[in-house]
Formats: sequence, structure tokens, C-alpha cells
Amino acid sequence: MAVAKGRIFTQGQRGDQEFVLALDEATGKRVWETPAGGSFRERRGHGPRGTPTVDEDRLYALSADGTLVCLETATGKKIWEQNIVQKYRGDVPHWGISESPLVDGDKLIVTPGGSDGAVVALEKRTGKLIWKSQREGAAYSSPVAFGAGNARQYVVFTAENVLGLSASTGELLWRYNKVVNGTANIATPIYRDGHVFVSSDYGTGCALLRIEPGTGKASEVYFNRDMKNHYSSSVLVGKHLYGFSSQILTAMDFLSGQVAWRDRSAGKGSVTYAEGHLYVFSERGNMALVEATPDAYREKGSFSIPPGSFNTWTPPVIANGKLYLREQDNLYCYHISAR
Repeated sequence: MAVAKGRIFTQGQRGDQEFVLALDEATGKRVWETPAGGSFRERRGHGPRGTPTVDEDRLYALSADGTLVCLETATGKKIWEQNIVQKYRGDVPHWGISESPLVDGDKLIVTPGGSDGAVVALEKRTGKLIWKSQREGAAYSSPVAFGAGNARQYVVFTAENVLGLSASTGELLWRYNKVVNGTANIATPIYRDGHVFVSSDYGTGCALLRIEPGTGKASEVYFNRDMKNHYSSSVLVGKHLYGFSSQILTAMDFLSGQVAWRDRSAGKGSVTYAEGHLYVFSERGNMALVEATPDAYREKGSFSIPPGSFNTWTPPVIANGKLYLREQDNLYCYHISAR
């Protein structure tokens, strides 16, 4: 879910149609629903995989088949639409297009994974091409941006590499492939203070890369197998990362890669951070509140929602004193602010 302007924006599928949906934040009632892409079916769960991206009065969303839509946030009216996989001669990966579009200034960055452009920058108002870069398949990760001026970069985790691209031209600045696996690269890269953290599972591991001042090139600080993010990304709080290394919740020093603690209590899932706490949501519907500290695993409370027919891989979302939890078919909202 993306929460903005008093609305909850998410995606779903009903029958042979995917759609983007807006709900009222106060009541959960539907405000509008707009078709976006055909149906997608897979044994681990049907329908769209990504989170809509809200930018002022517009929303951008990708369906599992690569249909990219630009909608009015107020009404759901479709402003423009294109299938990026078809347009840039890509292939839908096995588990469907799963990224969230990146809005950066006037540009919209997406990953068709095509022979005519692995990564493309589009004019966000019109969908017209600004530049396209590389030729390799899409994975399941979302791009991130950092830097300023001529040094601004996009980091994109594809099926074959972690790429550093010039934000202005799409020029390849660096590539790194030690964290790539042959099954699914999913976690979003994390940037802080000239360093990029990347991770994947299937026995692979994680790496911290230093972005060299001036050249913009990347050099390896460390590679290890102590944080193997599967379908969820880590969060960076202070000097430490908190995330699931396969099935084990792990706290790890960002700059050194040294593990502070590991714990299996919460069960495999996803992590979100707010106000000194980790909100840890397991794939079977268990929700745990954990102190965000490298000292030890300290759980302060937990509850559960009924699990759906598939494992729940949707990360918990926190906005305006509320906690949102979603499984395959249902959305739950809880008050978490002090009253």
C-alpha cells in the first residue's frame, strides 16, 4: 500500500483483470478503481506484485504483465498507459513484473528488462522516452536514486547485475554481479553516505559497495553470506541493518557487515521501521513489535491476523498513526499511536 492525501492506494486482481484501487484512509471504503493490465496467475499467488508510486496529483503503477499506467490520484482517470515489456522487447520474469516505479524529478524510471532497453527513463507527464540503457532481463527489485547534479545515479538490481547508471544519460557507470543468483533478485538496494548495500537469497549473500567520489565507480567494501534477503528488503536504522536472512531476523552493522544478533521468534517475513521499533510481519500473518536495537532481540508484543490461502509477502505499512497489514484478499488497519 501507498498512503497519501487521505487515500490508501494499492493494486489487485479480480477475474481476468488487474486494477489500481483507492480507498478512503478513514473508513476503508472504495473511492475509485481503474483497470490496469490483464490477469496474472502463479502458484504462489495471483495478481500484481508492486506498490503504486504517488507523486503530487498523479500515481504510477506497474502490473505483473508490464502494463505501466499514469492515473489521477483524485479520480483514477487514466492519463497515459503503455506496456513496457512489449515496447522495449523484454520478457515477463517467472513471478511477474514486481517493481515500484521510481519518480525522480521529471523522470520516471522503470525496468522493462528488454533487448531494446533493460532500464528506461520516461517523461513522467507523458510517458515519452528520455533514454534507455543496457540489454538484460528484469528481476523483481525496484530502482533507487542518490547523489546530485552530474553525480546523480540510479542503482538497479536486474536479473544479471547490480547496475549504476548516470541519471542524466543512462550511461553505465559500474556493474556488480557477486550478489546475483539465477532464481530471483528481489530486495531493493539501500544507499547511505556514499555506500550501496545489495542482497539476495538462494544461498547468495550481501555486499556493501563504496561509490568513489569523482568517478562514480563502485568498489567492494565487503561481501558475506550473513544477510540473504529473500522477498523482503532490510531497513537501515542508525548504524545497523535489520532484515530477514532467509528465515532468520538479523541485525547487522551496515559498514562492517558484522552480525549483532539473529532470532527466529517472529517467523520469516517483512520488516518496517517506525519510532524506534521494528514492525515484523510474518508470511503466516503474525505481527511482532520489536525494539530496533543492536543489543539483542527484544519483542514487546505480538498478535495475528487470519492467514490467507497463500503466504503473505506484503510488507507492513505505517502512516498517520495507523498500521496496515495485507494478505492475498484482505486489508487490515490498526491504530498504533498513543491515545
